[in-house]
Amino acid sequence: MNVPDSTDTFSCARFIKEIGRGPHGARSLSPEDTQMLYTAMLDGRVPELELGAVLLAYRLKGETAAELATMLAAAHASFAPIAVTEGTENTKGTYRPVSIPSYNGARKQPNLVPLLALLLAREGVPTLVHGVTEDPGRVTSAEIFAALNLPAARDHAEIEAQLRERRAAFASIETLAPKLARLLSLRRRMGVRNSTHTLVKLLQPFAQPGLRLVNYTHPAYRESLSALFAAHPDAALGGALLARGTEGEAVADTRRQVQVDWLHDGICETLIEPVRSSPDMPEVDLPEGRDAPTTAAWIEAVLRGDAPVPEAIALQVETIKRIAKRT
Repeated sequence: MNVPDSTDTFSCARFIKEIGRGPHGARSLSPEDTQMLYTAMLDGRVPELELGAVLLAYRLKGETAAELATMLAAAHASFAPIAVTEGTENTKGTYRPVSIPSYNGARKQPNLVPLLALLLAREGVPTLVHGVTEDPGRVTSAEIFAALNLPAARDHAEIEAQLRERRAAFASIETLAPKLARLLSLRRRMGVRNSTHTLVKLLQPFAQPGLRLVNYTHPAYRESLSALFAAHPDAALGGALLARGTEGEAVADTRRQVQVDWLHDGICETLIEPVRSSPDMPEVDLPEGRDAPTTAAWIEAVLRGDAPVPEAIALQVETIKRIAKRT
């Protein structure tokens, strides 16, 4: 990491004093202080020692809904939004764009985020998947898109061109929002996640707000994310579909039907009730392996109609279409 110029160094001792008192003594920052601190972090103006202290302090304290909302606003201000222009005549203006964060990849199950994105695109829904390109021990969406001969967009203009021409695009976080990518990359140096790992999964990347798929891994996060979108209208622009993730990815779990909530206009509306898995449920036809070439080949078979779309993903596609449809 580059050390900030001493003439532009952001002094954050007073912020660390508030948030660094441990899980029971730490206090939250005001919106003004949160904005100043996180913007300085994004701009690279916080020296390494203090930056590490801030990241670990928030890791222990946790962010309040107000802090997350302010950080998210600063994150949005740090990159240029994606403009989605009209597509072909038969899909023109039918659906708002959809964004799918992909920052976990597959560890035990096949990563079916690219299948979801391509099924939506085939229905005319402009769909942007953004995430990491590699993650040791996991299979990323970027690797599967590459195996499908759908390479990642190299800049914002290419993201917009891919959405216009084929209604689907993948962009690395480095391409979409490089300042966020720098903070995200600190996980490998520090060994733990930081606030930016939460924020990238909440991004509203479009110039005209689209629908976001937001997932959580633990039930407590459902409550905190619901509170965030309910209490902070600016953070909720465009609305979000919230569901428990599949190994941290925002694609439906083919083994069970999870609860799906639609967060919009300050309310949380449950669209799909959870259904427990049982031994009587039919087997789902899935790739035999989870590696990128095997998963890509199976996705191509599904798109050709040679293999069925898993029921949970088909329902997810229909739900997204219904919510994203322009009225």
